[in-house]
Amino acid sequence: MRLLQLTIVLPTAAATLALAQEPAPSREPPAQPLEQSVQPRVPVSPPGSEEKPTRPIARASSPITVDGRLEEPAWERALRLTLPYEVFPGENLEARASTEALLIYDDTFFYAGFRVRDPDPGRIRARFTDRDTAFQDDFVGVALDTFNDGRRAFEFFVNPLGVQMDLVVDDVSGNEDPSWDAIWNSAGRLTEDGYTVEIAIPYTSLRFQRIRSDQTWGLDLVRVYPRDRRFLFALNRRDRNVNCYVCQLSKIVGFEGAEPGRNLEITPTLTMIRTDSRTVESGSPVPPLQRGDPDSDLGLTARWGLSPNLTLSGAVNPDFSQVEADVAQLDVNEQFALFFPEKRPFFLEGSDFFDTPLRVVYTRTVIDPAWGLKLSGKEGRNALGFFVAQDEVTNLLFPGSQGSSATLLQQEASGAVFRYRRDFGRSSTVGALLTGRRGEDYRNAILGVDALLRPRDTDTIRLQLLASETRYPDPLAVDFEQPQGKFSDLAFDGSYFHGERDWSVYLLYRDLGQNFRSDLGFIPQVDIRRPEVGYERRFWGDPDDWYSRIAFGGNYDQTEDREGRLIEREIEAWGQLLGPLQSFLSVGGGHRLRGFRDALLDQGFVNVFFEMQPTKEVRFGLEGGWSKKIDFAFVDPTDPGAARQGDETRLAPFLRLEPGRHLRINLSHEARQLHRDEGRLFRAELSELRMTYQMSLRAFLRAIVQYTHVERGVSLYPECATSGSPPGPVPSCDLLPESRDLFAQLLFSYKINPLTAIFVGYTDSRAAFQEIGLEEVPLTRTDRTFFFKIGRAWVF
Repeated sequence: MRLLQLTIVLPTAAATLALAQEPAPSREPPAQPLEQSVQPRVPVSPPGSEEKPTRPIARASSPITVDGRLEEPAWERALRLTLPYEVFPGENLEARASTEALLIYDDTFFYAGFRVRDPDPGRIRARFTDRDTAFQDDFVGVALDTFNDGRRAFEFFVNPLGVQMDLVVDDVSGNEDPSWDAIWNSAGRLTEDGYTVEIAIPYTSLRFQRIRSDQTWGLDLVRVYPRDRRFLFALNRRDRNVNCYVCQLSKIVGFEGAEPGRNLEITPTLTMIRTDSRTVESGSPVPPLQRGDPDSDLGLTARWGLSPNLTLSGAVNPDFSQVEADVAQLDVNEQFALFFPEKRPFFLEGSDFFDTPLRVVYTRTVIDPAWGLKLSGKEGRNALGFFVAQDEVTNLLFPGSQGSSATLLQQEASGAVFRYRRDFGRSSTVGALLTGRRGEDYRNAILGVDALLRPRDTDTIRLQLLASETRYPDPLAVDFEQPQGKFSDLAFDGSYFHGERDWSVYLLYRDLGQNFRSDLGFIPQVDIRRPEVGYERRFWGDPDDWYSRIAFGGNYDQTEDREGRLIEREIEAWGQLLGPLQSFLSVGGGHRLRGFRDALLDQGFVNVFFEMQPTKEVRFGLEGGWSKKIDFAFVDPTDPGAARQGDETRLAPFLRLEPGRHLRINLSHEARQLHRDEGRLFRAELSELRMTYQMSLRAFLRAIVQYTHVERGVSLYPECATSGSPPGPVPSCDLLPESRDLFAQLLFSYKINPLTAIFVGYTDSRAAFQEIGLEEVPLTRTDRTFFFKIGRAWVF
């Protein structure tokens, strides 16, 4: 686990404004040197040198039309603020471009307006995109801590053309969740000297206390300014020695008589789908494509705010389908099951509340639900979450110390999760978690407690203890070598993190029992004990140096099973550079001793990641590496405990093109191969094209093409050897000498808001493969799907 490295190496699509004092490197380089009119720039005042101010906000005296012009008379009474600080890459320096914000409210809306000036307006980055995807553009926005508890805030951002982005940032869990979607209004307009943005947030989309008198909310105003660096300007200073964001917000006072309303949303949906398919086999004629029966489903989803911050959601005959294909992954020579992120809106909402150090809640285990019910929210210092769903099938993952397997049972299962958390102190919590799933002759349950302790601004301690109890159907337990009857075990995870401006250190210990099972979660490896320690040192450049940050770090970890057999002992070091042209470079390497079956294998490894954006329209990068890698498919019939390894090389370039304001093209390719002196064990390639044409703020057309090609040196596997055998198939061999897969999807979407939308799409899947001793099956369509979905939301 790379706790320090992951937070920096993997650039996120989200704003990452709140949780890290430096945002992920967004990409827009300059065509000419930046305006330097504010130089020399020095810190306006050191962080913490004064109390955060509390500012009164006025009530609007006349209507406001959200058109991005800021011309209504009501704006004359607005609270006027500037964004004076550059908080990244500079550390609380004077902002190098002017931003004015106006804040006001009425009985229904909270309004924010921005007048943004740019020293070179031609370099403003603004494109039409789908909502929640404009984080690499110029944008402005507001963060609101509506309960004024310094723990959680709603974030609303808008790019210069009016594209919306909304998130929830939680200092307690350490998450910034872009899956949260609210219904609100925005507009943006490019001007001669910059752009203007207008925002209207209805109280029905917020959660806050229902009181008659004035309220106090936490506030931050933000502007992201991507040029040679990704500059971040803000209303408030950021202290890099404080490991929280919401706790550093200033305050606004007002909103007398504002009420969150009934917060009732009702969304009926209609889904129509038809799938045509056929089964293709080697050595047999290709059968005709069988036309599937059209399937139409009416569904209803409702969300009701029981209290200002407690929401009940339910769905009858729901449409839990996702309309976008998963990002393709190579599933070759993998020791454990692959992880795919959740994309279904019902499960995404509030999902961050169920996150714990051990991933015991993974909603993609619910594959085909018939209905669902969810309750989530917070009252005072108490937060709770609950969901229950009835699944038409039962998906099971069987973990182990050296590998995992899975199966799908054609039987119903009901699953439920209950989560409770109690806040105490400034930003510490204790919590409890209960999960359960039941089916025919099957059950799994987990009970656990956890704590997050922040004794100081620089220190975080996380603890979690879980107990599981499981019973599988006896025939299933025999087939997958699982314990028969009822069995149980424990799991523990503990970590300590100390982070300051220039350095950080962490300690981690994880202990998962051999019989611990989390059937509603995703824990593919158990029967392990793992201590780990890591350190990182950071050096910050001056704002206009050639670099923004240089970091060096390393870690050490050792994993054993519960009987003391070594699984991995690893030492690693890395260096990272955040530089000009929004470039990022990470180079790391190390050595590990791997235990597999009865063998201990020495392995070296080197990893490289690089990306940059040399022009406004082009971003590219490369991820790659070399390592010694175990061949997990190899079995020696004379010595079942033996293992072998080869040299693995990985190369994954990517390119993003954004010509004009409407078109985005993403190209990526991944190539992996494992080689030994006697030959190549496998070569696997995955290519993907994603092209989106955004017609307007509401409509887009997207095409996705994914192509996978895998070749294996089957002659290097004893069970596949054909020497001395008669011509024809080899029954003992499960490996294919070659396989190819081609997937394509075309999708049209029209969204009025996150819940009122139309989707029309088509998917096509083709496959080609060759079995030993049989003719190759050419690339042949295996299935195609036509689908239509419409949803309409009513908000009360």
